[in-house]
Amino acid sequence: MPNLKASKKSLIQNQKAQVRNRATRTAMRSAIKAVRTAADPAAAKAALVKAASRIDKTAKKGVIHKKTADRYKSRLTRLVQKLA
Repeated sequence: MPNLKASKKSLIQNQKAQVRNRATRTAMRSAIKAVRTAADPAAAKAALVKAASRIDKTAKKGVIHKKTADRYKSRLTRLVQKLA
């Protein structure tokens, strides 16, 4: 446990951010999984739109890097195009 007041505050802020980031990352991963497990191409395309939006939001919040988000979207798009 930190001794300094600023360190204590920093610890609390980091814990709150960790919870927020985990929730955002989990939602993103769930959206990605929905694309990968889609039964038919139409459902996969619909899930891809939602997943891309969620990935962009996650990157905008700084939870993942912008280029990582682009890579996720690119791979998912290629996957959906193979299904069609």
